[in-house]
Amino acid sequence: MMRRIFEKEDYRAIVVGAFFLLVALGYFGFGHYAEFRPEIERLNATLKKESAQPFRTLAWEEAHAEKASLKAKDSPLGKVLGGLTSKPMKWTDNPLEAFYTKRKVSSDKIKKAETLKLEQDKAYAEAKTAEQIALAAHAKGAGNDALDQTAVKKIASWKNAHAEWKSSAKKAKPGTLWQFDDIMLWGIILTLILGLGCKLAGESFSKFAAGFAGVFGLAVLAYLFSQQAEVKALGIGYAAWAIGLGMLFGNTLGTPEWIKKAARTEYFIKTGLILLGAEILFGKVMAIGLPGMFVAWVVTPVVLVTTFIFGQKVLKIGSKSLNMTISADMSVCGVSAAIATASACKAKKEELTLAVGLSMAFTSIMMVAMPAFIRWIGMPEVLGGAWLGGTLDATGAVVAAGAFLGDTAMNVAATIKMIQNVLIGFVAFFVTMYWTTKVERENDPTAEKVGLSEVWKRFPKFLLGFIGASLIFSSLYEWLGQDMGYSLIDQGVIRSFTKNVRGWLFCLAFVSIGLSTDFRELRTQLKGGKPLILYICGQAFNIVLTLLAAYVMFYLVFPEITETL
Repeated sequence: MMRRIFEKEDYRAIVVGAFFLLVALGYFGFGHYAEFRPEIERLNATLKKESAQPFRTLAWEEAHAEKASLKAKDSPLGKVLGGLTSKPMKWTDNPLEAFYTKRKVSSDKIKKAETLKLEQDKAYAEAKTAEQIALAAHAKGAGNDALDQTAVKKIASWKNAHAEWKSSAKKAKPGTLWQFDDIMLWGIILTLILGLGCKLAGESFSKFAAGFAGVFGLAVLAYLFSQQAEVKALGIGYAAWAIGLGMLFGNTLGTPEWIKKAARTEYFIKTGLILLGAEILFGKVMAIGLPGMFVAWVVTPVVLVTTFIFGQKVLKIGSKSLNMTISADMSVCGVSAAIATASACKAKKEELTLAVGLSMAFTSIMMVAMPAFIRWIGMPEVLGGAWLGGTLDATGAVVAAGAFLGDTAMNVAATIKMIQNVLIGFVAFFVTMYWTTKVERENDPTAEKVGLSEVWKRFPKFLLGFIGASLIFSSLYEWLGQDMGYSLIDQGVIRSFTKNVRGWLFCLAFVSIGLSTDFRELRTQLKGGKPLILYICGQAFNIVLTLLAAYVMFYLVFPEITETL
């Protein structure tokens, strides 16, 4: 029974993904729940008490900041797990800096931190005095706006001084970071976990382990090159390097059989998508309201269907699976949607590689050009964030581009992208239905009519794990409550573990895609430039329609929701 389950790659991915999630839950849940609960209750009691005052007092600000700092990822346990699964560090001239960095602190930085500490102490004393005067006046029934505003300004000045001091104090601390051993240990752990899944399917563990060393080595190189400061600034991420290195290796030296044993594109990406499901929390999706859902759940399917029809009717692209994979990649959420859709319509690996390559190339350009254009014309942050979230293909690019505009834009953009990610399962299901009931019957008119059982048989089962992880973690987040959910799930399970693991799994998958891609076949897919035209036209339509929908929903239909963001 166990062997039959693991022989099916989708189920194997679900089991391995579930294992990672259970480890993270146990690590952060049992390790921090009892510790954080009384602290959060104490701080909430302070916030409730201080909320009765006519303005936000120092006690309120301090309690709010302390609660926000309760992050499981920053605890000793969290740092161990986060460090183990982290990627190479940013470097400038010497690649070894990616694995070893010794931060030397100058006397100027130490003096600056000491000076800022004195300034923040002075600002705190002034704020405390202004607050006491204002509250004393209220206690006597003689409170007035002038005293309140003075206190509020003094408290704001202290907050700014405190933030500057904390930042400077962090830079004034010497330290040594050595990550090479963590990365090597993480490689061994991944070998054991992923290899055990293959072993339970009846495959050779030793052959997988030998090949995995080569795939993992290329993944480390991909991360290393993507972390170079100038390359990073250009937005050329690890995915592009992973595919590029894999293709270069496979099409020059040739991919040896012993590496092919571990170049498991679908195994890695499907397991990673299970972990992505845990990051899609419905409470956060609902927080942005109907405007965000309309932009993600109405515009996206319209763009997908329109682009596919354009490719078939106007461009007359010969491969419907290539057309569908590019359309889904561009309209839904990039690589993740492309992988799921390619599985549903049985696209060739070269077709998937082409779709992913187009997505990464245009994302690198758009994540720089769009924020610059938004700032140049003075577009509001909410509208700019919604526009970015609905058009950029990669979640990382969305967050980076949104951060360039401000925190509000970043949060709106990331939330809309999260809402779009929900569509991965639905798109794959409907593509499966369309392919089995229409496309394949057109190719073979004599074929028997396909029933729901056949649709279910071909449906990518790993998406059940993706949806299940989202439902379970969303429910768990709600059960824990906003504060505990933030501290343990968002700033623990996700930020310190599953996001890192997912990144490594995706990187391994991209390396595997590159290793199995033939340049000659790729040239055939690009013949005539139709896939490029399809992507450009589809993305142009997506950009215009998303901007129009975001403006109408956020500023004309639901302006009251926009005001709260």
